[in-house]
Amino acid sequence: MLEKFTPNQRLLLAVALSFAVFVGYTTLFPPKASNGGDANKSTEVAINQAATSVPKSHESLATIGDVKTVKTDTLATINSKEFTLKIDTLGRISSIVLKNEKHDNKEGKLAELISPTGPKPLQVRFADEALEAVAQKTPYSSNIDDVVLGEKGKAEVLLTQALNGLSVTKKVTFYADGHYDVAMNLSEAKRYFIYLGQHPDINKKMMTVTGGMVYAGDNKTTIFKDGGVEGREGFSNVHLVSAFDQYYATIFYGFDAAIPVYVERDINNNPVSYLEGTQAFNFKGYVGPKEYKTLEAINPVLTHAIEFGMFTFIAAPIFKILMWLHGLLGNWGWSIIALTALIRIMLYPLTQKGMVSMQKIKEIAPKIKEVQAKYKGDPQRMNAAVMEMYKKHGANPLGGCLPLVLQIPVFFAIYRVLLNAVELQGVPWILWVTDLSRMDPYYILPILMGVTMFYQQKITPSNFTDPLQEKIFKFLPIIFTFFFFTFPAGLVLYWFINNIFSITQQYLVNRQFTAARIIRHEAHLAEKHHEKD
Repeated sequence: MLEKFTPNQRLLLAVALSFAVFVGYTTLFPPKASNGGDANKSTEVAINQAATSVPKSHESLATIGDVKTVKTDTLATINSKEFTLKIDTLGRISSIVLKNEKHDNKEGKLAELISPTGPKPLQVRFADEALEAVAQKTPYSSNIDDVVLGEKGKAEVLLTQALNGLSVTKKVTFYADGHYDVAMNLSEAKRYFIYLGQHPDINKKMMTVTGGMVYAGDNKTTIFKDGGVEGREGFSNVHLVSAFDQYYATIFYGFDAAIPVYVERDINNNPVSYLEGTQAFNFKGYVGPKEYKTLEAINPVLTHAIEFGMFTFIAAPIFKILMWLHGLLGNWGWSIIALTALIRIMLYPLTQKGMVSMQKIKEIAPKIKEVQAKYKGDPQRMNAAVMEMYKKHGANPLGGCLPLVLQIPVFFAIYRVLLNAVELQGVPWILWVTDLSRMDPYYILPILMGVTMFYQQKITPSNFTDPLQEKIFKFLPIIFTFFFFTFPAGLVLYWFINNIFSITQQYLVNRQFTAARIIRHEAHLAEKHHEKD
């Protein structure tokens, strides 16, 4: 049946089905690949010996952290306008609750960024099993119990632990923007590791990646996805290590390039990340939303924790343009519409060329059928005659394909940007759209998107010869509408506005060709009239 489709129709169908399969599959079966492939091979070779030198007793520490429950109490509390942070008696960040209601989970509860299971940020584990056993039972002491941070304030917490002659000191300075400085000091050299903690888990959303990230070397990013981590990998020259979900991250950064960083699996095959410390060791950390401006203000390297997948090289500049538009318009919904307009303007020459090519093919379709019927028994002569017909009328059968193919990376890049931008969280647009990061509660935008997709299909030239072809294409808007029911409203808004621009451009092209046909027809009538005279 597919051989009866024109090249443009086959490509259009392939793109539509590919997108539907992509969205459907990632919705039902989230990806479980363990990392970013070959991105860090050069780094891994350099640190292979360091990774394998970790004693066997340490290999199971991540698992122990999940299974063994240690009873702890709150040792110190840091309050700020945006969050409440707690440190427990093992010197770990045991809780961070965001106060802004836009971060609330589906049940409307305040967002807790620290996972109740697994290792927690600033958790220390010793390679020496005997020392580790004592450390797990010995509480830290703190110089403060409770402190309130001003908007530009900071609080210094001094945590100390006495372990049979070994003194462990953590000096942690917390800031109101969510980042902190850590100065570790041991009274004598011992091998130990500091854990990043599990990623935040506010709302489990479909089609998003959660797990761990290592940004190292010459701008190399390795992703470890939940459920797909095998064994342990080590890295050196690391700029930042992150545990992340859709909108939030726990990050370590600002440590010496020689510090080894490890990522291994826990009992659920999720990534667990940690640094290998030294006797005197300084580094920085951050826990909070992946808001670009906040991360950039703290340290530009932190913006690399915002990752958009395989099309990041396109998505990153698109995201910056979106933020620039928001600075001008002050509303994320209108900024998405303006972004759509800018992209359509940039792609206008390509889309125009494709639409014109499809119109030309439609016009000569009857002549093509005549040629095909004439040389039905000679495929070689038929193909040559058809190509000659295309050439004569300036029609390219692939003219509509290339523009469509070139747009695909842009579409997927925008898809990733709007799906992962925490800036859209809790942000209203107009009337019923009160949160661009959540689905339209009344399904108005998805239905409008489906209607415009159907109408766009209706006015787009087609050369169907089989009723089944038409049925397949007519069902695509319905399929897409159901997929978009659960999409963030901001993403559906983009597709809806994009359809409006496509309809407008197609209408103008159709009108242009209709006017040309009328002129040709009138010229033909005038010529016949002249011949009679």
